[in-house]
Amino acid sequence: MPTGQTVKSRSVTLTPARDAGEQRFVKSAMARPLLAREEEADLARRWRDDRDEAALHALTEAHMRLVIAVAAKFKRYGLPFSDLIQEGNIGLMKAADRFEPERDVRFSTYVTWWIRSCIQDYVLRNWSIVRTGTTSAQKSLFFNLRRMRARIGDLEGSSISPENREQIARDLRVRESDVDTMVMRLGASDRSLNAPVGDDEQSQWQDFLVDDSLAPEDEVMDRTDSERRSAWLGQAIGDLNPREQFIIRERRLSEDGSTLETLGQTLGISKERVRQIESAALDKLRNNLCAAVGDPYEAGLIPNA
Repeated sequence: MPTGQTVKSRSVTLTPARDAGEQRFVKSAMARPLLAREEEADLARRWRDDRDEAALHALTEAHMRLVIAVAAKFKRYGLPFSDLIQEGNIGLMKAADRFEPERDVRFSTYVTWWIRSCIQDYVLRNWSIVRTGTTSAQKSLFFNLRRMRARIGDLEGSSISPENREQIARDLRVRESDVDTMVMRLGASDRSLNAPVGDDEQSQWQDFLVDDSLAPEDEVMDRTDSERRSAWLGQAIGDLNPREQFIIRERRLSEDGSTLETLGQTLGISKERVRQIESAALDKLRNNLCAAVGDPYEAGLIPNA
């Protein structure tokens, strides 16, 4: 069956309108007659097999009441009712495009899932500027938390008792930490950074945000200094012979730092000889770096012994 085809349907051209226009639309949709099983199956076949737009219009218009009924259940989330209906219409059209009339299921049963799914996704995307739920468990928690708290007699708020938290987590099969997070998210609303603070309303919330990162010019200076130190140190180490380079890297530049005994076993020499080679190598590094930067210890190029 072809999918993704653009269809101009009268049932999906609802314009977000004033209350009066919205009420007229709802009354008109609720007044449309229901379809018998044979009628909806015939319309679904005509749309699927022949792409008969008249059949699609008849099928979707007869089920607009379902869109309105499902959308009404999500009005408490504070989003425009007309937008909820629009999203429900998208679910209605997706269901009409995927419905298989040969299966022993009514179109009204099938379409309800699609309508609810599209509206839920819209609510999750727009209820807050912060993404509220991504997994199916988090979505279930978002849409069922208030109902479950009311059922167990837990007052709405930004805190929840340990016993109620445990019960909700068990019933919804989520972690207790997820319940705590969702309780705090639902108990607070988004606040503009430009919202005034204080009685004089001269300050805004953004004035009190602290940025712990470096200023751009300081960040550039730090990066430049780091690159310069690395170049100096690399050049100085390059003047050492291979054995001196190995000892300096293992003793001074590695995170753990090898012992004299370990390096002696690796190189086949005594640990005292390793110490002597290291001391001579450090003197060479110091002389090379002093010529370039002055005091290499102060510059942080050579760790103190």
